[in-house]
Amino acid sequence: MKAIKSVFAPVLAAALLCGAASARAQDLLDTVKQAGVLKIAVEGTYPPFTYRGPGGALEGFDIDVAKALAAKLGVKPEFVITEWGGILAGLQAGKYDVIINQVTITPERQQALDFSQPYVFSAAQLIQRANDDRKITALAEFTGDKKLGVTAGSNYHQMARAVPGINVKTYEGAPDKLGDLVRGQIDATIDDRLMLAHTIKQFRLPLRPGAILKGPQQEMGIPFRKGNPKFAKALDEAISSLRQDGTLKRMSMTWFGADTSVAAAL
Repeated sequence: MKAIKSVFAPVLAAALLCGAASARAQDLLDTVKQAGVLKIAVEGTYPPFTYRGPGGALEGFDIDVAKALAAKLGVKPEFVITEWGGILAGLQAGKYDVIINQVTITPERQQALDFSQPYVFSAAQLIQRANDDRKITALAEFTGDKKLGVTAGSNYHQMARAVPGINVKTYEGAPDKLGDLVRGQIDATIDDRLMLAHTIKQFRLPLRPGAILKGPQQEMGIPFRKGNPKFAKALDEAISSLRQDGTLKRMSMTWFGADTSVAAAL
């Protein structure tokens, strides 16, 4: 009996190891389909993309996109509220499946994560106080006593850090950043140009749009962990379907008054 055990033990161990490796290698699409749920990270404090409405329910353009994509994949959306500063790390740690929260596709992020095709095209824009008539047109102007506010860990934070000598203050999210701008603690913020008009109108903030910063148009995609080719294909097909049937255009017209699902001249 001991001899039989000694013969089969290595075989059994190898089989168990293969099974464990197979489980680890399971494509995200299979995992999501089996669970019947797509876990989606959102900030929940970034209007008009992801925020809580008067009744407390999540609303916004990205919430609508997330629900439509989950339906295309044949699963239910499950939203996970996460501060922006840790949202990418949480994805890498497997706390959720995707992030749908205006994540700009950058070469640095693509080194660590895979992205869907772009579903939104936008640009970076400065935001100033309504009573501030200074014409600030470039990040290089934020030196000395001029201070720029940015969300920590955002693409705009990276843009600011690339400017030598810039005077910058970081925030965990848009509410604190915009609050400090209104109170005069900073001179301007930088953010997605699509958020400005809705935010000023919705919350009656004494702010105005500043300059759209020069540079390539920003492409927003949906990040997920590397090594999931089936999921990547299914996600891109779902986005293409929403673009082709006009859903993405209708959603962007509703929230922004313009079709942001295709690249356009700014």
